Amino acid sequence: MNRLRVKFKRGQEVKFISHLDLIRLWQRALHRARIPLAYSEGFSPHPRISLAAPLPVGVTSQAELMDISTTKWVSPHFFTGAVSQQLPSGIEILQVHQIALNQPSLQSQVRYAEYKVEVETEKEPKEIESALISLLSAKHLPWQHQRDTGPRSYDLRALIDDLRLIDWHRPYCTVGMRLRCDSSGSGRPEQVTTALGFTHHPQLIHRTKLILETS
Repeated sequence: MNRLRVKFKRGQEVKFISHLDLIRLWQRALHRARIPLAYSEGFSPHPRISLAAPLPVGVTSQAELMDISTTKWVSPHFFTGAVSQQLPSGIEILQVHQIALNQPSLQSQVRYAEYKVEVETEKEPKEIESALISLLSAKHLPWQHQRDTGPRSYDLRALIDDLRLIDWHRPYCTVGMRLRCDSSGSGRPEQVTTALGFTHHPQLIHRTKLILETS
């Protein structure tokens, strides 16, 4: 048994595919590349492939992480070369390395996700900076999100770790966000822009990093 951790990029070409479709895409590519995948046990075996944190539809990323278990040793170099030939435009393998079989699951290790968010605005830089400071200074920010199953209420402030203004070039600004991403909740960049007073939906949401618990 072997376990590989893959870091990959999801570009504009595939930003509108769902999480399940992304997993199916990877399964097809791995089968075509003849990677000896390990399967789960039970009545409905499935490839032992797990992604760190689902990426919402419409969001791009340079920091996606995925663990793949194989039935025999596969070198990171061979894996990268073989699988890259089977991937569509917009999905690019950035790094592959072996990890110990007894490491905790990726999902249990993720703590934060960092984003670059570009949004249209008439606000000046000082006004934006003031809004960032004000939100970070708040102790609580009651929020309600409408789901298919009904409204869900929670504290949005508890999901925000850090905010910063990266760039401003009329009529757009780029805000950096570090948001919680764990079993207790995941921050959504578009909700944070609304909380900051931006009236337009973000033009671009790009995940730049996933932060894992190291201890």
